[in-house]
Amino acid sequence: RSLVRQSALAGATAMAAYGNNNNIDFQSEEASAASVAAHQIAVQLWLLCSFICDALAAASQALIADAIGRSDSKGVTDISKTIFLYSLVLGVLLAGGLEIGKLSSFLMTFFTTDTATQNALEPLLSIIIIAQPLNSFVFAADGVLQGASEFAFQAKSMALSVAIGVSSFYIFEYFGQPSTEPLIHVWYGLIILQLIRGLTSIWKLVEKEGPINLLGSKV
Repeated sequence: RSLVRQSALAGATAMAAYGNNNNIDFQSEEASAASVAAHQIAVQLWLLCSFICDALAAASQALIADAIGRSDSKGVTDISKTIFLYSLVLGVLLAGGLEIGKLSSFLMTFFTTDTATQNALEPLLSIIIIAQPLNSFVFAADGVLQGASEFAFQAKSMALSVAIGVSSFYIFEYFGQPSTEPLIHVWYGLIILQLIRGLTSIWKLVEKEGPINLLGSKV
């Protein structure tokens, strides 16, 4: 799962570079380089937030595994609900922190003084900010499902999510407005990837015969 996720990020970078090179007739080489640089900054911010969310996932993995080991089905459900509440709070806090950094221009000037790169980074920051609650939920769900030893399901879910995310990028490129920056389409694809991960995780979490049964009331 982790390998597929890293491959997706590397592929997104490659698609960003490829898309900008193909649009060289519509923008200068300097602008194209600025777009790829902005993508790299955005990826690092995305990874930083992901690592923070992963701390919650690691804690939830241990708690869920412990409850399952004690055959405490009700505890598994209750712990999962608490974890997802924490993930919501964490996602909102991350989004709020990034929004403050964007509005104050701190994030713009901290990474680069190049105006073209800053301009290219601004819309990407908006996407990252909006996605933080979803990102936090997905990582929390990862921890819960890993604690329940649902590794095979997660691997399949990740592969499906990557396939849909990559396909959506090419759909945006083919049917989208010609003037739209390909970099934006890359990030739309990444958000769709996370959305599919979230949806597949919810399906497993609420499964009545599953190990979590989030909506159930096991005793």
